[in-house]
Amino acid sequence: MKLLYTNFHDGDGGGHTTYIVTLARALATRHEVHVAAPASSRLLREARSLTGVHVAAQEFPNGLKQLRSRRRARRALAALLRAHDFDVVHVNGSADHRLVLAAMRGLRRRPRIVLTKHNSKPIAGLGQHLRARATDQVIAVCDYTLRELQQSAYRRCPLETVHNGIDIAHYTPWPDDAASAERQRWVGDAPALLIGSIAGTALYKGWMDLVEALPLLPAPLRESVHVLVAGKPPAVEQRQRIAALGLADRVHFPGMLADVRPLVAALDAGFVLSHDVETISFACREMMAMGKPVLLTDYAGLPENVVPGREGWVVPVRDQAALVQALQRMLEQRERLPTMGAAARARAVAEFGVEPFIAKTEGIYRRLFQAGRAPVAG
Repeated sequence: MKLLYTNFHDGDGGGHTTYIVTLARALATRHEVHVAAPASSRLLREARSLTGVHVAAQEFPNGLKQLRSRRRARRALAALLRAHDFDVVHVNGSADHRLVLAAMRGLRRRPRIVLTKHNSKPIAGLGQHLRARATDQVIAVCDYTLRELQQSAYRRCPLETVHNGIDIAHYTPWPDDAASAERQRWVGDAPALLIGSIAGTALYKGWMDLVEALPLLPAPLRESVHVLVAGKPPAVEQRQRIAALGLADRVHFPGMLADVRPLVAALDAGFVLSHDVETISFACREMMAMGKPVLLTDYAGLPENVVPGREGWVVPVRDQAALVQALQRMLEQRERLPTMGAAARARAVAEFGVEPFIAKTEGIYRRLFQAGRAPVAG
């Protein structure tokens, strides 16, 4: 099959990038795989390094003020579609979904269109209804998203949950001596509780909610908690707020990391405290695969990752009192954290592997391919 992956993000792309790179790397061994993404995107940079994957720099401008740019982008994408006659185009957001459908006009045969719903943004508006009519399959990355799709314009489409998969051989627990060496970088020899996130520094990820909760801990406990948050350096106002809370020496920002494993290895526990946009979180699953229990909010599909009390904890969204209680439990029951981490790793091995993710996604492509392709109407 000839497969095209599209994504509109012009920067890091977060989970979208991880999702497409994982599929492209695996499927390029037995299919012709192309990736179209903005020239400045991490996706295009990483896709270029994958054996057998073809890349195209493609912009996906959005908004009424960019009509001229959208016309240029549509012409470029239409030329790519005509040149390669793809069997399946897998879109990953509204901007690329919209442009792909516009670029298909005039094609002799239309590729099958697969959409993955990666976020919790509302599915509403006339545009969604129109795009749903031209979409052959929708993938939900968690059961929460599937339920949302079933109540949307996309209920007319075949729907299927395919949980995000991770490389559990790559994300694996580190030996204690190596983990301790990494830990010393942040807390030295202090017996601190080190908790962290590799989900990024966007405010909707909820890391500032955790920071705001730290001063509410009783004084003896408060001094023994350190926080690591990987991603783009936070804005000046967040740093000023952290300093005002007296936490500048206990909240650390290692920046963008090419390899997050050393940071995760150093942690006692991970956290993803999203209150917007999130679905199931690659970051959560990667930390669990490395043997770390995780603190999660009850937002979207995040609770699907753990059994509370076994592999982690679940708290209400933006609830400082609940965060304080969760931190107190971690501090008071520190001897249980390695056991919970082992349970998190066991669940990752049993349920989060990349192989089922790839096999289920490829199975969807094969079903669409075997059903044949239809002429473009109109």
